[in-house]
Amino acid sequence: MPCFRRALASLGAKRVRFFAGRVRSEAYYFSRGLAAALNQSPQVDNTSDFLQRVPHRKHPGILHLKRVTLPQAVVEGAQALVYRSNVTQLEDRTKDLSHYLWSRKRPAEDGDIRGRANELEKRLRLKMASSREPVLQDKNEEALEEELKRRVMAALRGKIYHWQQLMYDKELSVLYLAARFGSGYAAVMRAFHEIQKRVPDFAPKTLLDFGSGAGTVIWAAHECWGSSIREYMCVDSSAEMNEMSELLLRGGSNSQEKLIPGVHHRQFLPVSPKVRYDLIVSAYSLNELPSQRDRVQTIETLWRKTDGYLILIENGTKEGHHMLMEARDTILNQDDDRSRQKARTGHVFAPCPHPLPCPLKAKKESVPCNFIQAFQPLPFSWNPTTMWEKFSFLIMRRGPKEDIEEWPRITLPVQRRPRHVHCHMCCSDGTLQHMVITAHKHGRDLYRCARNSEWGDRLPVIITSKDSASTPIDEQQGEDCVPVVQSADVHRA
Repeated sequence: MPCFRRALASLGAKRVRFFAGRVRSEAYYFSRGLAAALNQSPQVDNTSDFLQRVPHRKHPGILHLKRVTLPQAVVEGAQALVYRSNVTQLEDRTKDLSHYLWSRKRPAEDGDIRGRANELEKRLRLKMASSREPVLQDKNEEALEEELKRRVMAALRGKIYHWQQLMYDKELSVLYLAARFGSGYAAVMRAFHEIQKRVPDFAPKTLLDFGSGAGTVIWAAHECWGSSIREYMCVDSSAEMNEMSELLLRGGSNSQEKLIPGVHHRQFLPVSPKVRYDLIVSAYSLNELPSQRDRVQTIETLWRKTDGYLILIENGTKEGHHMLMEARDTILNQDDDRSRQKARTGHVFAPCPHPLPCPLKAKKESVPCNFIQAFQPLPFSWNPTTMWEKFSFLIMRRGPKEDIEEWPRITLPVQRRPRHVHCHMCCSDGTLQHMVITAHKHGRDLYRCARNSEWGDRLPVIITSKDSASTPIDEQQGEDCVPVVQSADVHRA
């Protein structure tokens, strides 16, 4: 009997090993079939012969930055301002402010509130009509209406986000400086680097910063273009925030000269389009406006005053992404209505490789189009040496589109695997694609370019119309394809 059992166990183990080997073999050929099915004819766009002049790790689609460091003058000035203030519980309050600003939502519109209230009223009215609560049985019709109104308002408070306008007094301005200067500086530097890398000849002379806050845009622009910019116009509704930004420019003391000349602060945005600027930036400011109407009017005003580039930056959340897409649609629709003024029209410069509706926003489970940037925070005891900012950005450019490169944008972290690379991209035809790139199927150049790319870069690749990768991912879930790797969505907000 023991011999029989050992023989049976041995036979079972052999069958398990046989089937496991067969499964691994089928999975191997299946994965190779996937790469061929998704990418039959992509190739490196080497029209400018860049591969003969630069290594793959420096291909022209590389746009990511390494760790962004703050200017030493900013670090010293910010430390002087924060330590000189009388703010108590600085560490806890800066963390609370960061969390609050990250989770902040747009103000609810009156139409949305009325619609939600009507829906709740119908539901509660039916519930109260069929209810046997003693409290409701003894009330007359007028009292029942009052009770219904009370319950609707109570339910509405739990479902509508209570947006409040932040009033930046001296104390809150110091907290904002300590909590957000490094992260805001990193996001702005990444947006500026996009322009510098793709349009190296651009040298702005004038800059408008809407919602200038502590002055992150001023310092980042000076770091990128130096003395090229002769005038900085900073607009912020808070007089205390403007005063702190001015002090930071003087190293924390009014007795010193400005470290960056030509900076002017104002509390109100001039509406007249006569004065235009080469570069206009609005970083983390759209959510400070009380309604959609105010956001649209502000975007229209900023776009009228733009002569070169308009840069908008928001949190890398669904709320931030939706506000940027709202601004994008506002500008594109406005230009369509005024198509007779060809010289004043514009186009999307980054990050979208197309003017079509955002495919991420159109998905059933909407996810934001966001990116990350490593940076050096202000050296306070509670901050680590390196932090990461997750942000969304939009760059609009005046004039007709001159850049003929319609390279796809990598929208998720690149997944490097043995002998193949996964790239999730937004393509010029307005679709999201998942490319599995191998050196055997697509050539060494494309494989090496993809392997050296990062989240947010552009992949210098041409995808022909015959390529099945031009089919949206949702339509590729057939027998010859495997689902998109779901673990990549962990990096989303």
